[in-house]
Amino acid sequence: MSLDSLDVRTITEDDLPNWIRARRTGYVQPPTPGKTEVAFRRELMDFSRAQGAFDAGRCVATYRSFTQRISVPGGASVTANAVSNVSVSATHRRRGLLSRMIDRDLREAAERGDAAATLIAAEYPIYGRFGFGPATRVTEWEVDVLRTGVDPRHAGPGDGGRVDYVDVAELRELGPALYERVRAVRHGLVDRTDTWWRRNTGALPIDDAPWTEPSAVVHRSAEGTVDGLLVFTADDRWEAKLPHQTATVLDLVAVSPAAERALWLFLLSVDWITSVRTGYRAPDDLLPDLLPDPRAARVVTHADLLWLRPLDVPALLRSRTYPVAGSLVLDVTDPAGPGGSPGPAAGRFLLDAGPDGATCTRTARPADLTLPAAALGSLFLGDESAVRLAALGRLTEERPGAAGRADALLRTGRRPWCADVF
Repeated sequence: MSLDSLDVRTITEDDLPNWIRARRTGYVQPPTPGKTEVAFRRELMDFSRAQGAFDAGRCVATYRSFTQRISVPGGASVTANAVSNVSVSATHRRRGLLSRMIDRDLREAAERGDAAATLIAAEYPIYGRFGFGPATRVTEWEVDVLRTGVDPRHAGPGDGGRVDYVDVAELRELGPALYERVRAVRHGLVDRTDTWWRRNTGALPIDDAPWTEPSAVVHRSAEGTVDGLLVFTADDRWEAKLPHQTATVLDLVAVSPAAERALWLFLLSVDWITSVRTGYRAPDDLLPDLLPDPRAARVVTHADLLWLRPLDVPALLRSRTYPVAGSLVLDVTDPAGPGGSPGPAAGRFLLDAGPDGATCTRTARPADLTLPAAALGSLFLGDESAVRLAALGRLTEERPGAAGRADALLRTGRRPWCADVF
């Protein structure tokens, strides 16, 4: 089949049911969408940024993007082009459909002035060739509550704070402002829209499956300010009249370490709960070392999550702060798209940085490091090490010690964390 026979284009609202069917097919899900899913995606979609590939009128590949804000070291946020719902039907693989859709989308994002593009990679090997690098990682623990050493008689925070149950309406009211406060102190978090809050509190159903209301609590400081929230579900398992219930954390965010500790201790002391699945946390989360016996927490997942692709390198590097003062010349290579021209991140850049911010401009000075856009994407939020990437052969140190200098500038005291899959 000739590529010319495939129509790759922006979709219209009339294409939506056909497009959803293709996405579900690509995700190996039952193909036919229900009316609720069609209505949900119609509200969610920016049709000007949704693409499909059509073969004789049938959609065989899907792609969409949307505007996202991601928090960076220092408390600021940058605008990113978030990529989602990427699929190619098994009948139409290896024909360049994703390459055509993603190249067009990324170039349009660069023209809009987006500093970066982001995505959650369902499969690891795909996106490096498009300039994306893994920028955050997550760890999930399963905690054997009875072995933690936490006192089951725990009666709440001892610093004057308190933990209170709230219903989903209160969660929808209190959550957005709290989450934005958390984003100001934790880098790697993406913004949550009103649609996100409605979807995750049952006000906007995704499909026809019944929605189960979770349990939710907030932590209030001694001054009465809400500075943390916890959302979780629990199963109902008993054996020989003894409880063996597992709590699964859906969301736990906190402005302060004290609030975070209080929420974990609350959950670990709830009667009948004998096991806790933590959900996706940062690898340096307070768990498991918060526990008297950290061995009670077993790692069940450790993997990449958020991938980042630089688009406007000067804007991206200017957006964050740096733990020490210093300068670095980066020669960034960017893979060419189907048209053959270099990607938007290509160039040589002088970074002058420090705790108060940075300048970044194009330069003709000799490079300290030569690296692909994907490597810069992995380094930007501070999680990856330039020394490690050099050892892996994924960047080139043009001046001795430059990789170590890059680590001193770019790495952060706490690891970045993206709490959401999109």
